[in-house]
Amino acid sequence: MIALVVLTILASGIALPLAAQVHARRQDEARRGLEEARDALLGFAAAHGRLPCPATVDSLGQEAFAPGGTALDGACASFHGGWLPGAALGLAGLDAQGFVRDPWGGERNRVRYAVHGAAINGIANPLTRVNGMQLATLAGLGAAPHYLFVCTSGAAVTASGCGPASSQLTKRAAFVVLSTGLNGALEAAAGSDEARNLDGDAVFVAREAGPDFDDLLNWGSISLVVNRLVVAGRLP
Repeated sequence: MIALVVLTILASGIALPLAAQVHARRQDEARRGLEEARDALLGFAAAHGRLPCPATVDSLGQEAFAPGGTALDGACASFHGGWLPGAALGLAGLDAQGFVRDPWGGERNRVRYAVHGAAINGIANPLTRVNGMQLATLAGLGAAPHYLFVCTSGAAVTASGCGPASSQLTKRAAFVVLSTGLNGALEAAAGSDEARNLDGDAVFVAREAGPDFDDLLNWGSISLVVNRLVVAGRLP
């Protein structure tokens, strides 16, 4: 019995570091996957002159527009609460429904995607409609007061910002891509930083991982999107 107890303790001591190594490797894979997603979105923008709408649970990895909406008006079914449209982007390794999953692989681990949808310079849905950014003009895009917010803490977050300036990583993210990490958002307690990434508004939280937070975020600034469109001859 003593020998079994000793062996159990030794096995536990080995298993914990191995589990930590596996988790760290998956986090690195998730970060690379989000970078690839960002590049695919920028490539889509360069090719089409706009960013895609997020997918919904029923859109099979394609863009999802509001009823009656199309790329001509850019009216997305959900600007902030959808998923990366992996099928529309032509990405590899999609699940059976056309979605990209992060390295933890569960259905709740589908990569999420949000895009700025507020009007700019009098143009509705300028980032997701055909020629929308051209219509909004470079000056209008530059003068817009904010795009999506990314904050270091959700403590003072409201639907309109991060609160203190020290908590703000950016307010000019044209789009955000998000992995919900190991827990797949299952443990996103109401009011937590993880819950703030799923509440459907324009404010997101990106910070160091901890016991109550394992989300991973990447984003593309409006400046980066504009640069890609200028290089592609889509702007001005």
